Amino acid sequence: MNNLAIKLRNGIQQAHGDAEHSGFMKRFLAGQIERDLFAKLLNNFYWIYSQIETELEFHKDNILVSGVYFPQLNRKANLEKDLAFYYGNNWREKITPGPAVQAFVARLREVSASEPALLIAHAYTRYMGDLSGGQGLKKIVRSVFNLSGEEGSCFYEFEQISDVNAFKGIYRQALNELPVSEEMEDKIVAEAIISFKLNIQMMRELEESFGSRTVMPV
Repeated sequence: MNNLAIKLRNGIQQAHGDAEHSGFMKRFLAGQIERDLFAKLLNNFYWIYSQIETELEFHKDNILVSGVYFPQLNRKANLEKDLAFYYGNNWREKITPGPAVQAFVARLREVSASEPALLIAHAYTRYMGDLSGGQGLKKIVRSVFNLSGEEGSCFYEFEQISDVNAFKGIYRQALNELPVSEEMEDKIVAEAIISFKLNIQMMRELEESFGSRTVMPV
């Protein structure tokens, strides 16, 4: 057993706080998010999760990646449903990745090629966030946009997981059972911080692309 789950939780606290206090997230949490801005966020996530899931599947037999490879967490198919809802059936013709998303995707490709175990950091920050705070964001989205059922918020739904809180415990246990050295633990934590920074940059770019329309009192 190792202490990777605890190290990750403690190691990302500052970066997690920075993300929560970004202008974009403050407005989101206050329910001050516009429909087209949220659609653009889903657009960004589509490229990021598509790459994460491609790389995880490619390395699913890796001794470390395999320990936390849970296909039931995959978001790509759910994102496709949401993108069709917001952009229409021809959504693929309407979405593009901005520079921050391209940088995020490039980093995923880089670690996949050089040190696949670091993909664990990106999977942890994204999926554990979706299973935790993401469930609160789901309620905000449904309330603000007056959505019925899962329509327009499939991204936050985990149909293959019956008990989200129990699964988070399973995921942490899997992290702690990985045969990682202390040096690798530190590398994974450092990469998780990089993942948060890339996410913050993506949100900053997203907000800036919408200019003053998203500048509301918080």
